[in-house]
Formats: sequence, structure tokens, C-alpha cells
Amino acid sequence: MDPSGQPLLEVEDLSIGFAGDGAPTAITDKVSFKIHPGEAYGLVGESGCGKSVTCLSLLKLLPVPGGKVLSGRVLFQGRDILTMPPEELRKLRGGSIGMIFQEPGAALNPLWPIHRQLLEPFQYHPFEGDPVKHIRSLLDRVGIADPDRVLAAYPHQLSGGMLQRVMIAMALSLNPALLIADEPTTALDVTVQAQIMELIEDLRKEFSTAVLMITHNLNLIAQYADRVAVMYAGRIVEEAPVADFLERTLHPYSAGLLGALPRLDAVGSGAALLRPIPGQVPRPADYLAGCRFRDRCPHAFEPCGAKPDRFPAGPGHTVACFLYQPGKGPRHADAVPAEVAS
Repeated sequence: MDPSGQPLLEVEDLSIGFAGDGAPTAITDKVSFKIHPGEAYGLVGESGCGKSVTCLSLLKLLPVPGGKVLSGRVLFQGRDILTMPPEELRKLRGGSIGMIFQEPGAALNPLWPIHRQLLEPFQYHPFEGDPVKHIRSLLDRVGIADPDRVLAAYPHQLSGGMLQRVMIAMALSLNPALLIADEPTTALDVTVQAQIMELIEDLRKEFSTAVLMITHNLNLIAQYADRVAVMYAGRIVEEAPVADFLERTLHPYSAGLLGALPRLDAVGSGAALLRPIPGQVPRPADYLAGCRFRDRCPHAFEPCGAKPDRFPAGPGHTVACFLYQPGKGPRHADAVPAEVAS
């Protein structure tokens, strides 16, 4: 992965809304990020922050009617996906871009057996070799010990974890240049989670596949991602290389996410096992003007009534918080406050 080279995917100022009685309610607000070939990029945040809606919009899969791109561009290999005609989109979906959906039971066709659904991508995309042998090999790699039974089954005859493995095999079947993984380890136990993530990691290394990982699991990000972006209430509030992010967590919300993780070193020490973030994630209709985290932030001050830019905080590290505004913020990124970084 060469961060100085041409990005594989560029998301620029992407705002997504859903139609209501009046004007569409904005779910995301000018989301921007880049992913390079072979890079593993993590998008992290609580449920309802806009992660899944963002990834669905990358392939124009927003619900219709209702979902709408309000502004922005999604460039894949330099071409805007949002303006592609349907024929080109069909070539892209499942071919150059694979996707692991969060709800495999809803993504699979209940009227088709699994073998028909796994073989369907090969009808629309070129492939050298035997598709049947290839999908059997993939089922083995995702931990399915009885492929004949699974291939003959219908979705309702399989468990949630088994459906998730089938969905992963389908997404990987054509060795995509970009794999969008929306909560790829949902409904899987810890052992199988590790197997699935190792499979995705092997694919990434073997074929220089880029991975966009949508998750709320910071442990997965720490182990498998190169860079991470943290979303809150439809905005990216911090972006950084993973190692730098874990060492210098800057945004108060990012620090809150890490503080809410159980810590083994706190057992028996008298320290709190968990430090929950006060308050609740607002509904899109209730988003605050200015910084959307300010009503839950222990460091909020007067400038937070305006929307913060993403200020530079080091190589590849940006943070949307007035605490780090160059020349004005009381805590610029050169001197990270211990109470925020801890």
C-alpha cells in the first residue's frame, strides 16, 4: 500500500439523506476519505452514526424510494460511481467491488438454493477456471465443513453464522479490487471471527485487495486495519493511521469509545472497568448545530457552537475538534492533553 500513490477509492463530501414529509433528513454530512490499493481502512462508530448508510451509497444501493445522495462524489479508479449508467454499475458490483452485507439473511434470495446464488456472479463477470470447484474451495476456507449440504440448502435452512460465511464466500469469489465489509464477523463466535479476518487478510496480501471495514469493534481495527476513521452523528471526527490513533487518541468522542472498552488491568485495581460516555447518540432530526458531540463532551467550550473543520494533528492524522485548532485551540495536537488521550 502506497499512501502517496493514486487512491483506489475517493469519497468526497458525501452527504446522504432520507425523504420525510418535507425536505430529506440528512444522515451524513460531507463525509470524505480515501482508500489506496491493498489498504485496510476501518470506519468506526456507534450504531446509527451513518457507517452502513455510507457504505451502501458507495455502490448506489440506498433504499428506493427514500435514500438520496444530497451532495458529493464517489470515485473508484478515477470514475464517479454515482454518475455511472446501470450497465457499468453491474460490471462493478460483485466484480471489482465485493460487499459483505451486515444482514446476510436479508441480502440472500430466500427462493434460491445457496449454490445458485454463489454461482450467479460468474454469469456476469469473466472467470478463468471451474466456478463450482472455486466456490467449494471458498466455502472450505470460510470454515464450512459440509459444503454439499450447504450448497443444496435454502437460506432459511442455515444458521445466521453459516449465512454470514456464505455471504463472505460470495463477496470474495471474484477476487475484488475493493472489499466492503459491513460488520463481517456478526453472529460468529470468537474463533470463527479470527478465521474470517485471517481469510480477508490473506486475500488482501495475495491480490492487493483494499478492504473497507465497517465495524464498532475497535479490537478488529487494532489488529487488521492500517488507517481508521471515527464517525459520530454522520460526520468523521477523527482519522489517523491505526498505530498513531491508539497512541494519540485526540477527539473526546474517540477517547470515549476507547474508555468504554473493558480493561483487564483495571480488575482488582479499584479503577472503573468501563467508563461510559454520558448521554445518547442523537437522532438525525435532533443533530445539534456546530459540533454534534458538544452536549456529551466534558471539554466543550464556546467555539463548539460552530462546526469544526478537520484540523491537521500529525502525518495523516486529522481531528474535527476546536481543542486542536492550529494557533487558537487551547490544546493543539502538539501537546495532547492527558485527560483526552487516556
